[in-house]
Amino acid sequence: MQFKGLTTRHKTPNLTPLIDIVFLLLVFFMLTAHFVKDQSLDIVLPEANSAVNLEDQGALEVIINNNGEILIAKQIIKSDDLDYALQQSLQSRSNKQVILRGDKTSQLDLTVRIMDAARKAGAESLDIITSQP
Repeated sequence: MQFKGLTTRHKTPNLTPLIDIVFLLLVFFMLTAHFVKDQSLDIVLPEANSAVNLEDQGALEVIINNNGEILIAKQIIKSDDLDYALQQSLQSRSNKQVILRGDKTSQLDLTVRIMDAARKAGAESLDIITSQP
């Protein structure tokens, strides 16, 4: 005795809708993915064999001398007033580029503080000036 409802047929499922959904998900994730570069600081040592000359485009120059003094526009700035001085200097400029020129015996702490203060003041770029050996 054979019942009509219990007959088993070996049917393969239709995979076309599943493949369509997978391709739509793939396209969705490809379009919404953010390709982010690793953020890091490119540090150039005080002497470089392949230095590039920067044309003076009205960039703000910050100097650290061998005594650890910070000079902005050839005026000595106290370390505590660095944030305010950079903000005031960059506020009136259309070119928000900062050039850092430091003595090779200067402290790394001062360099990092200047970089941080320039970022807070709205600098668009910060270049470290080196000399050829």
